[in-house]
This record gives sequence, structure tokens and C-alpha cells, in this order.
Amino acid sequence: MIIQQTFIIPGSENRPVLVDLTYDNDHKQAPLLIFVHGFKGFKDWGTHNMVAEYFAEHGFRFLKFNFSHNGTTPENPLDFSDLGLFSDNTFTKEFYDLEQVISFACSGAEFAAAKNVSLIGHSRGGGISIIQAANDFRINKLITWASIADFNNLWNHDELAEWRAKGIIYTYNTRTKQNTPLKVNLLYDLEKHHKEYCILDAAGRVNQPWLIIHGDEDDNVLLTEAQLLQDQNEDARLMIIPYANHVFGSSHPWTKDEMPLQLQLVCEKSVEFLSL
Repeated sequence: MIIQQTFIIPGSENRPVLVDLTYDNDHKQAPLLIFVHGFKGFKDWGTHNMVAEYFAEHGFRFLKFNFSHNGTTPENPLDFSDLGLFSDNTFTKEFYDLEQVISFACSGAEFAAAKNVSLIGHSRGGGISIIQAANDFRINKLITWASIADFNNLWNHDELAEWRAKGIIYTYNTRTKQNTPLKVNLLYDLEKHHKEYCILDAAGRVNQPWLIIHGDEDDNVLLTEAQLLQDQNEDARLMIIPYANHVFGSSHPWTKDEMPLQLQLVCEKSVEFLSL
């Protein structure tokens, strides 16, 4: 039977990180996957719970979490109810959160300790996962879905002068119809750690088996970014999904009983890779 457990662990600045673990109750020590969501994402977005069940049905434990400063709260995990929190986010805070999540998964404090950990990162979460894998011996395999190749590509460079002058810019969330704020601390954090947070540099240092998956109709993160990542690491495998957009046919909310065909293919190929 597939079940899901929920936990809260401390994250950056002692803010709560909401975590859930989906697994087959007959396989409590199955290999563990940690899913890292992207910008304006959250662990229960769209088809994410269906994806978790798919991997659990195919022999894995699937752990996903909300970054401490992604704008959701444990009380409102489906809404960006704390835009002040969202505006205070930085890459350093996300790396801290991911470190906490991995350590929690390996500790055995709440469930069987993970001895075989793989990362699946989507979009900005892909960039975070690449850097983490390059520096973390606990990571066994890496999969990136529609990953960015440079954190600087997350914003319009024409707005940099205004961002520095005003200390804040706004990005429009088409789903929630919110103008989500980004404080300039995010930019300063990247500039301060520009060597540590260079995704392409980290890509060249990933020693684990790595599968790069990208849609050929991704308008948010172009396919060229996936090709740049593979260029940095000759051992990485690039799989291009035909007719797939940035979320592989998904949307939020997702009300259908099955995943979109492109996402099903992504999951199938990910399981094949993890089973090698």
C-alpha cells in the first residue's frame, strides 16, 4: 500500500521546512529520491503527488519538500501566503534547506535511514541539485528536469539597475495573479558566491551518474541550457522529450486522473536510469 507521511524540520533562519515521504509500506527501506522544486514551485504543485506515487509504485521512496522561504507555509502549503518570506529568499538559504533535508533523510530519526540517495531537481531546483551533487558524497545519482544552467537567467538583465536602485523588483505569477517581490539580497547573494554558485562549473565536477531531461518546446528554460550542461560533462546523458514544455504537459491545479503523456515518459526514463 502506498502511503505518505509528513514532517516539519527546521530550515534556514529556523523557518519550518515542510517535508513529505511517499513510499510502499512493504518497502520501507527502498532507495530514496529527493525532489527539489523550482522557482515559484512547491512540493504539492500540479502533478507532483502523482509523480511521487509513480516512483513509490516502482520501488523507490520519494521525498519532496518546500523550501523555507518559497512563500508557502505549513498552514497554507498550496498558496503563496507569505510574500514577505518569498522576497527574503536567497540561494544560500535554499542550499541550507537542502542540506537539512538530506541530513534528515540520512539520519533515521523518523524513518529508515537513506543509504542510497538520488536527487531530482526541476528548473531552478535543477541548478541547486547540480551544485549539491558536485559537493556531496551522499548523493548517488542525479536527475535534472528542465534545469537552468545559470542562476542569472532567472531575471531580466534590463531590470538590474532598477533592482539595485530600488532594492526590490516584482515578477508576475500568472497562476496566482500575484506580483511576487524579489529583494536585491538575492542578487547580492549570487554575486557574493558567484564561484560557488556557478552551475556550469559544478556540472563539470559532477561525478555521479547524471540524466538531463528537457522538453524541446520549453519556452521558460530553453533547450540550449540543457545542451550547455551536457557540454560540461561528457558522462551526462541528455534526453530530449518531444513536444514537451517546461512542466512536461502539467499544470496547477491538475484535475485529471493520469499524468500527461510527456511527464509519464519523463518518469519512465527516470526510473530506467535509476535502476541501472
